[in-house]
Parts: sequence; C-alpha cells; structure tokens
Amino acid sequence: MWLYVPTLHRFFTFFCSFANKQDSGPSLRSRPRRNGESRASATQPSPSTLILARGWTARDLGTIAARLDSLQVAANTAGQVDANGIDALDTAGAWVLHKLLPRLRAQGAKITLQGLNPDHACLLQVVTQHALEQARGPAAIPAVPNMLERMGRNAASAWEQFYAMLGFVGETARAFAGCLVHPTRMRWRPIFFNIRRAGFDALPIVGLLSLLLGVVVAYQGADQLRQYGANIFVADLVGVSMLREFAPLITAITIAGRSGSAFAAQIGTMSVTEEIDAMRTLGIAPLELSVIPKVIALVIALPLLTVFADVLGVAGGMVMARTQLDVGYVEFLDRMGKAVSVTSYMVGIAKAPVFAIISVVGCFQGFRTRGGADSVGLQTTRSVVQSIFLVIVADALFSIAFSILDL
Repeated sequence: MWLYVPTLHRFFTFFCSFANKQDSGPSLRSRPRRNGESRASATQPSPSTLILARGWTARDLGTIAARLDSLQVAANTAGQVDANGIDALDTAGAWVLHKLLPRLRAQGAKITLQGLNPDHACLLQVVTQHALEQARGPAAIPAVPNMLERMGRNAASAWEQFYAMLGFVGETARAFAGCLVHPTRMRWRPIFFNIRRAGFDALPIVGLLSLLLGVVVAYQGADQLRQYGANIFVADLVGVSMLREFAPLITAITIAGRSGSAFAAQIGTMSVTEEIDAMRTLGIAPLELSVIPKVIALVIALPLLTVFADVLGVAGGMVMARTQLDVGYVEFLDRMGKAVSVTSYMVGIAKAPVFAIISVVGCFQGFRTRGGADSVGLQTTRSVVQSIFLVIVADALFSIAFSILDL
C-alpha cells in the first residue's frame, strides 16, 4: 500500500503545476475591455475629417449624439468620415450615423463615408431605407371601386377560377390515366378509407334527410289529391319525384356540405403547412395521393347513397300516404311499381356518378389555399358554394337532355 504514495504525490504535483500554467498562460479569447474602452468615440483631427471608432451600440453610445451635434465642418470642401475604427454597430448606432451624415452635408460640405465594415454598411442601408419610408408617410388609401369596376373584377376573378379549374380537371384526368396504365400506382387504402368516410359514415344524415323529404312531398300533395279523389296517385308523385330527382339531388348536396368541405379543408391545411411541397420534394404526386382516391371513392359511394336515399324517401312518403290519405302500404307499392318505370329509376342512378364533380371542386379549392387559417376557411366556403351550384346546374342540364331524348 505504501508503494503507491510516491506515485500519487507525483501525480498531484504534476496536476497542480499544469493548472497553474493554464491559469497564467495566454487565453484564446480576447481580453475584456475595461470601463470606457468600448465607448463610441468621434475625433476631428482637421475641419474636414471626422474619425469614428470603438463600439457604436445602444450600450456604448453614451453622450456621443450630443457631441456630434456640436461638430462643424468647413463649407464648400470635400470632407470624409472615417468609420474604419468602428468595431461594433447596431440599429441605434446606425441611426446616429444616419442622422449625422445629412446634417454635415447640410453645412455645405461634400461628405463621404469611408472604411465602414460591409456588414455594418448593410445595416446602415436598412436603417436609411426605413427612415425614407417613414418620411413618405402612410400609403394613400385606395379609392372605393364603383359598381362597374366591382362587376368587372368579379367577372375576371370568376373567369380565372373557371380557367384554373379546367386545368385542374385536365391534370386530374391525366393522373388518373397514368394510374390506369400503371395499376401499381393506384392507392387502394386511401380509396377504401374515403369510401367509408364519405359513404358509410354519411348514411345516417342522408337517410334522415331523404325520409323527411319524402314526408314533405307526400304531405304537400295530399290536400290537392284529396280534393279530386285521387289519393292513390300519391304513389306516382312520391315515386317519380324521389327516384328521378330528389334522391340523387339531396344526396349530392349533403355530400357537398359534408365531404366536399372536408376535402377542401384537409388539402388546404396541407398546403398551408407545406405538406404538399414536402410530398413533391419526396417524389410523391399530390394528385395521386390526395385527389384520385377521393374522386374514385365518391364515384363509387354516391350511387349507393342514392339507392339508400330512394328507399328512405319512398318509405317516408308511404308513411305519410297511410296517415293522411288512407292509402295502404301494399296499395302504395303496387301503384308505384306501375307508375315508376325502370328508366326513371336508372336516370336517377346515372346522375349520381356525375355529381362526384363536387369532390374535384373541393380538392381544387384546397390546392388554391394560400396564407393561413383565414384562407382555409375562405376556400372551404367557396368549395361548398361552388359544389352545390355545379350540382344544381348539372341536374338542370340532365333534365334538358332527358327531355330532348324523351326519357
């Protein structure tokens, strides 16, 4: 044990001597300045020369601004301000410099600033630019546009959106064609997820609205039919109106407000948080991941929801016919089978896939989102309004075409 004592003593002696050398030796950091060494200074060796030195920061300026106000330069001479000695500059010091140079030039001398560090020169330029903008005063308030100008702007904006939407539909069609050519690029998991979210989860609200709509149609026609003793024809009224027009229309409008707005808000949020840009950076096509699955899902789900709405709408009308007109369930179904042809039923079903355009509108408005949360809300509102408008327009065009074709 005693053999280790000399070794420990030598180690302790070496450690103490090394620590003393570290304390007494030179440091890699610069020597801290004593009080007064960093104060901004300005000397004038000649009437046309001004030398600036040390730190020109808010902490170091002191009373330099008052001393600079008392400096005078010779008029009609070429003077210079040497800033080579300035080793620190912040916005406060840059502001003092900005006020100094014009004041000296106002005395009639041609003052030039020399030797300023490039970084400091950039900061001085920023402060000078800000001062010039403040001197200009507030921007003029634009005049309120008149009615014709507002109409022109709204028309130009509507045309621009229509043109952009046509381009978006073309890009979506091209992306879908690419998925058909290369089936491995089809993303089935998002398709099934959107079928469940936009289709199965929408069954309660679609069914309730269709049931109430069938009740309303039968109730409104009951009084008129009772006056002519044509109670049984309530089956014709409910069957044709629900299967051919109301069921696909109410389904599409419901999905526009429910799923179309969700699509716009989802993609809009992804645009705001730059997830769309990140997908492009990773080589993932946003249309194939975020648009194609939603469109395919609604093309599949809307016809199925329309059939469900047909059943619930007819059931609501049948209950109201039994209550108000004493038309039994068997009589109602027997008469509806004779009054409603297969063509009328298939016309309503054929409209449903076309109404899937609401998904394209929602995705389109989502991709147009810019800025923050306000833009997300604005584009979501636009998607709902435009979707419902396009659904009603498409239904009107269907009615005209079927009337011409005598269907």
